[in-house]
Amino acid sequence: MPEWTQILQKIDDYRWRIPQSYKSGMRTDGVVFATESMLQQIMQDEALEQVANVAFLPGIVGQSMAMPDIHWGYGFPIGGVAAMDYETGVVSPGGVGYDINCGVRLLRSDLTLKDVKGRVSDLIDQLYMNVPTGVGGEGKLRLDDQELKQVMRKGAKWMVEHGMGWAEDLEVSEQGGAMDFADPDVISKEAIKRGRPQLGTLGAGNHFMEIQVVEEIYDVEIAHIFGITEPGQITVMIHTGSRGFGHQVCEDSLHVMQRAAQKYNISIPDRQLACAPITSPEGQQYLGAMACAANFAWANRQAIAHWVRESFEKVLGAGAYKLGLNQVYDVAHNMAKIEHHEVDGKLKKLCVHRKGATRAFGPGNENIPKQYRKVGQPVIVPGDMGRYSFLLVGTETSMKLTWGSACHGAGRVMSRHAAIKKMTGKAVQEELAARGIVVKAKGRDTLSEEASYAYKDVADVVETCQGADISRIVAKMRPLGVAKG
Repeated sequence: MPEWTQILQKIDDYRWRIPQSYKSGMRTDGVVFATESMLQQIMQDEALEQVANVAFLPGIVGQSMAMPDIHWGYGFPIGGVAAMDYETGVVSPGGVGYDINCGVRLLRSDLTLKDVKGRVSDLIDQLYMNVPTGVGGEGKLRLDDQELKQVMRKGAKWMVEHGMGWAEDLEVSEQGGAMDFADPDVISKEAIKRGRPQLGTLGAGNHFMEIQVVEEIYDVEIAHIFGITEPGQITVMIHTGSRGFGHQVCEDSLHVMQRAAQKYNISIPDRQLACAPITSPEGQQYLGAMACAANFAWANRQAIAHWVRESFEKVLGAGAYKLGLNQVYDVAHNMAKIEHHEVDGKLKKLCVHRKGATRAFGPGNENIPKQYRKVGQPVIVPGDMGRYSFLLVGTETSMKLTWGSACHGAGRVMSRHAAIKKMTGKAVQEELAARGIVVKAKGRDTLSEEASYAYKDVADVVETCQGADISRIVAKMRPLGVAKG
């Protein structure tokens, strides 16, 4: 393992440079957003090496970047951000990941802590009944191939058209809850086979539904614009993605990309960075398939949000409108997006890979919902089930430094295997219960895998983003009840 303390160059208190000279073949520097104290953990795995490897990719514009929740991933590090020139650059499935459009949806409410006192356990039970969870879990929706292709094209809009959700949900979803270049004709039969039964399911691992209470508001004006009005307010966070469908799309695409890298004579230091020119048939095929999986994920979170509202209605005996269960925002954090950014004073068309990173556009950007445009895009950052999560806002600085990107979560510090060995699921559940947090999971190992000790403190992560001014903290929420697969 390299002696990173000798290689990394300090830019400021929140940024570190991996110089282009580190490896022959790097086309640009790497930049890691982290505090000095966070670096010790970051240097424990291969993530920094992956930041350097991404800098090899043809057409990269700016630096190969990593957010403070960086850890080792497939190809790109999780937390990796890289932009490629649309005409001369490449697209890489390793820069998106297997769980395409894994993302987070946040609902606010007019409820306060006293309104749900003694009812959190009932609410979690109802969520568990309404939303299928777990590895390979099958959903309640029964769609034929043509209907599934419509989901691939329309995303969250398909769900709203079929009575699951409100039209205003689409207005406060990234990309309106759908990418318009989805191409269902490139999706394999195996992906359709895996995806059909899993639409409307939560999945397992780090995916969750969480009932939260607003603990602290840091920016009152922006919080009010986002619908967060007071400490003690109840929110609901949903974290899931494209399930087995997206996984299969990625798997199928990697085979194509490995051949394409050879076909186009692209030299890469790691076969997990297999890629193709964006404008090539293989590049366009991947983007069309990725958009199908992204739209599947938005539809998935839309269905789950609908069933969350129904769960609150059933337990609390009032309609979702009356309870004020409005959507704050829905963000993706595994995506390659076609965007226009300023490069050397000119707008340039780029393909921005965000793998375990959230879009964080600043004020005035036309891609932000009108009601938020004055202040910037909401950035939703889940923590772990024992501590807290955060709501942030994008900044003008993020547009200049990170292509409008910020962190996506806490970031693991311990493998799932090591986490399971450290403490039993039952012990984790009892510890959380002693702190007033209700947790329900399909398997006890899930609780061990997802315990607080397996993650960085997300407060350190978001404070680093704020210190670097690539996003600013708006509010902190702590968990009351968690439903996991």
